[in-house]
Amino acid sequence: MVSVRYDANVWMKGLTFGLLTLGMILVSLLVADKALAHGYIDNPSSRADLCAEGVNKNCGFIIYEPQSLEAKKGFPAAGPADGKIASANGIFPELDQQSATRWSKVNITPGTTTFHWTIEANHATTSWKYYITKQNWDPNAPLTRDSFDLTPFCNVDYKGKQPPHSYTDTCNVPSRTGYQVILAVWEIYDTANAFYNVIDVDFGGGGPADTTAPTVPSSLAASNVTSTSATLAWGASSDNVGVTGYKIYNGSTLVASTNGSTLAYNLTGLTPNTSYTYTVRAVDQAGNQSAASNAVTFATPALPVDNTPPTAPSGAASSNVTDTAVTLTWGASTDNVGVTAYRIYNGSTLVATTSNGSTLSHRVTGLTASTSYTFTMRAVDAAGNVSADSNTVSVTTASGPVVSPWAPNTAYVVGQLVSYNGKTYEARAAHTSLVGWEPPNVPALWLLK
Repeated sequence: MVSVRYDANVWMKGLTFGLLTLGMILVSLLVADKALAHGYIDNPSSRADLCAEGVNKNCGFIIYEPQSLEAKKGFPAAGPADGKIASANGIFPELDQQSATRWSKVNITPGTTTFHWTIEANHATTSWKYYITKQNWDPNAPLTRDSFDLTPFCNVDYKGKQPPHSYTDTCNVPSRTGYQVILAVWEIYDTANAFYNVIDVDFGGGGPADTTAPTVPSSLAASNVTSTSATLAWGASSDNVGVTGYKIYNGSTLVASTNGSTLAYNLTGLTPNTSYTYTVRAVDQAGNQSAASNAVTFATPALPVDNTPPTAPSGAASSNVTDTAVTLTWGASTDNVGVTAYRIYNGSTLVATTSNGSTLSHRVTGLTASTSYTFTMRAVDAAGNVSADSNTVSVTTASGPVVSPWAPNTAYVVGQLVSYNGKTYEARAAHTSLVGWEPPNVPALWLLK
């Protein structure tokens, strides 16, 4: 009897360790895979943003991925299922927990409100739409279409343009009382998806509101100023409830946001030989904003004259060819100052430009089945000098969607299709599979088609 109890304990310890390890690996995948990064509302703070800030508790993996609430577009006719609206169809299920007291709320008043999106991948956009719950909705029942007024109170037609990384919509919020939920939908122009954010708001009538703004951030200073970057740092603000974030402004333009414990920010993408003036404001959970900090002004130095182009990218190759996409890779170029980007061409047509000089791969999508393509890459430096072409990569796309049986210890890319138990799944994230990561077991990695 003693031996049997001892073996069972060992078995249970091993199982527990294995489950913890799997959980840690999944968290690391969510943190590391920035290919999924897109955008989220951080003012007024969305449910996911307050999770990432630590204000909302027990939120699950969304604390690492507030920008990744993505599902099919077309709400309310399509999009997330009823009961899964807050989680964008269940990939982060904790967000769908719903009661009158489950989530922290942002104070709001009817009338003009500006919604700020932090966008980490500025997709071509069809529209931005904002919905609000009916006055008599049930806050203790799952969010469904019946919870909302299905005519958006704000509808911005964006006509396929690309928004900036810091984007705002100013809308006229209708009159409500008490706890309500605002649903913001960012519809993408050139994919079948949209991004869904819910904002838990309080119009009053449910207890005293917090109207006290945080104190002003102190001693704002700039350092490490280069031609294209600088570092800002400031002293912490205090608040009667708690500071949840800081907003960084260039003049009157909001350029970035941090959480309440971050007291520095690295500015990038600045223009050489240009003067900038920055201020910082503190924000609390209720949306109260402090007065501006002291202003700090600096000028970026001019870039030295550079007429030397980078070397040509080397070893260009293709992989993971499907009927509509291919992954291209290449070796790094060198430059007397530094490579800032790579351009990918199909023949003489520019199809993509990387966001930095350290990216050495790109997945080209939107290709036609059974079609031949010829790709080359060129390196670019900060002065606009362009390298010669890389070697040519010739690719012929497959004749139709490639669906392979799922298998452990296999590297998968975003969008790759697999079959498992008679069903087809699409990879949500690039990863290498393990035993136990069968598609039905890890919805964070696989989407059932």
